Amino acid sequence: MNKAKANQLRIIGGQWRGRKLSFADGEGLRPTMDRVRETLFNWLQSEIAGAHCLDMFSGSGALGLEALSRYAGEVVMIDKNPHAIRMIRNNLKLLGADNAQLLQMDACAYLRTDQDTATPKKFDIVFLDPPFNKQLVEPFCQLLDKADCLSDHAGIYIEIEKKTALPALPEGWVVVKEKKAGQSAYYLVRVDK
Repeated sequence: MNKAKANQLRIIGGQWRGRKLSFADGEGLRPTMDRVRETLFNWLQSEIAGAHCLDMFSGSGALGLEALSRYAGEVVMIDKNPHAIRMIRNNLKLLGADNAQLLQMDACAYLRTDQDTATPKKFDIVFLDPPFNKQLVEPFCQLLDKADCLSDHAGIYIEIEKKTALPALPEGWVVVKEKKAGQSAYYLVRVDK
C-alpha cells in the first residue's frame, strides 16, 4: 500500500459522507477502522445530533470528525502530538467545521483543568481510544468518573486491543454494547448514576 493511501481516512456518514481526509504519521496512530466507526455511530444514531462530545486521544481525528459530520453540537478534540493537531485543524478548515474545539495538550491535564473551573463542561459522549499497550483505559475511566464532566447517562466509547480484557470500570458504569474487529475490542458504556 502506498503511503498516501495509508494516511487517509474516509468519513462514513452524515453531511461529509464519503469525504477522504489525510492524517499525520505518528507512533501508535491507528484510526478507528471504517466498519468499527459505522457500528459505533449506528449505536449512537439517536443521540449524536446536538451532543457534546469529548475525543480524548484524537490522533487522526476520525471519531471526532465523524461525530461532527453527524451533527454533533460540539466536539472537544484533544491530542498532544503537534503534527496530529495540525492535520486535524487543516481537516476542520477544509470541511468548514466551526463547532470543534481543538486542544494540543495531555488529556489527563484537560480533565484536571476542566474540573477546576466553576462550571465544567458536561459531555454526552466521550471517545476513549488511547494508544494500545499503554494501560491507559482504566486510569482515564477513573479520571472521567472523578471529573464532573459527564452528563446524566453519558455514553463512553472505549477501544482497546482485542487480546486485553476490559479493565474494571467505575461504579455505575455499565457495558451496553461490545464487539471485536481486527485487532480491536470496542465497547459502549453507559454511566448510570
